[in-house]
Amino acid sequence: MLLEDVLTRKEGEILEKVLQKKMDAKKEPAVIEIKNVKKVYRMGSERICAVDDVSFEINKGEFCCLLGTSGSGKSTLLNLMAGIEKASGGQILIKGKDVRKMSEKQLAKFRQKYLGFVFQSYNLLNSMTALENVEFPLVFKRVPSRRRRKMAKEMLVKVGLSERINHRPKQMSGGQQQRVGIARAFVAKPEIVFADEPTGNLDTRTTMEVMKLIKQIARDNQQTIVMVTHDPRLADFADKIIHILDGKIQSVELIEHPIDSFEEAVEETAAAEGKENKTDEKSAQDGGVIAGVQETTKTAEPDSTVSGDGDVTIGEQDTQFDGKVTDVGEGDKRAQDARKGKKTKERGQTKAPAQENEK
Repeated sequence: MLLEDVLTRKEGEILEKVLQKKMDAKKEPAVIEIKNVKKVYRMGSERICAVDDVSFEINKGEFCCLLGTSGSGKSTLLNLMAGIEKASGGQILIKGKDVRKMSEKQLAKFRQKYLGFVFQSYNLLNSMTALENVEFPLVFKRVPSRRRRKMAKEMLVKVGLSERINHRPKQMSGGQQQRVGIARAFVAKPEIVFADEPTGNLDTRTTMEVMKLIKQIARDNQQTIVMVTHDPRLADFADKIIHILDGKIQSVELIEHPIDSFEEAVEETAAAEGKENKTDEKSAQDGGVIAGVQETTKTAEPDSTVSGDGDVTIGEQDTQFDGKVTDVGEGDKRAQDARKGKKTKERGQTKAPAQENEK
């Protein structure tokens, strides 16, 4: 059986879009490039190599997972990428800029502009409400108060906390606090989001809900996710899994998510078709309005017949004059009465001279 026999024409077109999108993604330069990165800690005379000559790339919109056991060096690597710690050697290029060479001031501005963070321990400010915690990153970006409040509310609604907007962290469960943390990380729409064990303090059910939420938001906004975890189940959400052990990369695993890619392409196609339909409807409505105006301004011509004696009979139909409708049947009667009166008068005038002649 051929593939063409299984897929409908529309499904085939969507599948082509998925494949084309993957090809285009490969052509784009990597958003994160790690080249021979090392991190060495010194404890007296002892040298501990936490990250040992690591190299890999992450593409735009990719969900990358750093998977390893406790002490493998995965969290250290994440901190190096985010500029929280300085690498001992190698290059860390994010959007083509070497993070390792930046000053603290430059790093702060860079993180503020391009990066978002989701922490295992939530890191919420207990003195602030959920809304105020989500607003906080926007303050540093100098977003006007009214606008940032609106953005924070919309993000909290998106993560399912519309009824917890004015609650403080201690008034919320662990899962709810992490949702606030996710909203805070994504509210400014950073291009890259770093997540360090984002579900480490959550139960299994809440963990799955949070992971689906992170992936959905990132997919909707074409954001890149770099997540650290020790849990293989969470790694299955990723497009790329980098296995780390003793500070070295053991293997890089690429995971295809055909269902997610297909659904995304279906949504994009539906959105495009909806846009075209709205344009067509608007054009049709505009055409209808123009036609209506032309019809209104045009005067209807009533049917008429001429009898043998010269009387004109007008058919009974409605004619529109200046926005007023006149029943032509009644007008016809008045016209006929007027003509009869005129004929009677003419006959009277003809008869009068004849009588004078007789006299």
